[in-house]
Amino acid sequence: MSWKQTLQQGASILDQVGKQLRPLVLPERSVSGPINVLTYRGYGTPDWLHLEGRVLQDQGIKLREENAPVWKNLWNMYRRFDSNEIRGARLKFTCGSLQQEVQTDHEGFYSTDLYLREPLEPSLLWHGVEVELLEPETPGAINSSRAQAIVVCQDLNRVSEANQTRFGVISDIDDTIMHTAATDFLKMIRIAYLGNERTRSPFPGVPEFYRALQGGESGRAGNPIFYVSSSATNLYDLFEKFMDINDVPPGPILLRHIEFSLENWLTFDHRLHKREKIEPILRRFPQLPFLLIGDSGQKDIEIYQQLLVDFPDQIAAIYIRNVTPQDPVRQQRLAIAAGEIRQRGCEFLLFEATAQARDHAVRRGWIQAGEDAHSTSGY
Repeated sequence: MSWKQTLQQGASILDQVGKQLRPLVLPERSVSGPINVLTYRGYGTPDWLHLEGRVLQDQGIKLREENAPVWKNLWNMYRRFDSNEIRGARLKFTCGSLQQEVQTDHEGFYSTDLYLREPLEPSLLWHGVEVELLEPETPGAINSSRAQAIVVCQDLNRVSEANQTRFGVISDIDDTIMHTAATDFLKMIRIAYLGNERTRSPFPGVPEFYRALQGGESGRAGNPIFYVSSSATNLYDLFEKFMDINDVPPGPILLRHIEFSLENWLTFDHRLHKREKIEPILRRFPQLPFLLIGDSGQKDIEIYQQLLVDFPDQIAAIYIRNVTPQDPVRQQRLAIAAGEIRQRGCEFLLFEATAQARDHAVRRGWIQAGEDAHSTSGY
């Protein structure tokens, strides 16, 4: 047994002991004050929706100004991770004549699929679902919320050709659409935890490029964009606000559900996490080609390359932002991977400026040339 396996086994034992002792040492925190029903952006078809979210005691997290002092940003971050989740909360989802109840798990998360009785209007990209908190009943609880889901429709019998979904986009976030310095640990910590949604900045041209991808060649297509990151779901609101502030088109933000334990930190695998988030999307939309966008800093190209092997008919292109130009070993690995990807008949582009990716997409007929077009579908 290697030292890493020994450490992981020991961590697992400590975690199990901790779970047994926690109720004795740390009694369950009582539920008092406002409760928030967090709704993460979902996705689906006119006949089916997948929704996720979390129920937490209100943490009082406030939108900060760009020049907010570090201590205020740190306080917001502390509140995000010191969450008081509401386990066993009962929720009711209403969409048309369909009503469905779901219960949160021990971390306060919920996940549900709605099989609709009446099809949704396919010409609209986003659809809302009413969410009502049934239990627990507490003073100040925010008893209702509204979930949003992006709807994919390729059926020309339901939607016009101009509004038809032509392809999907699956994109990394960190160092792909926003600067996070994921390859520099200390700088990454400063950006990720000492700043806020206003101090983070997108790479030049990202908002325009992603809006063009959503609009497609017609400028009016409802091409869905899925954002995948290994960051914790505790940061969901920060990513959502960042995208809103910078006019990055909205889409489902698929993050990492963290149950804090030493074993989880030691055994976490970026590749496994991202595959677990991406594969259900590819399987749910088997007729839809996808563009995969990531960066060279972590394992995106390896993840995408394996997805190409497993889903050869669905991966139309792989775009990798080169954030490691000074790393010769990594550059060599990228060159080898690029050749292997192209041999499988898939488009591949290693780019440093977003304009390079945009020009490539224009040449392939995936987006409009010239000014980006906002999707008329709305949000």
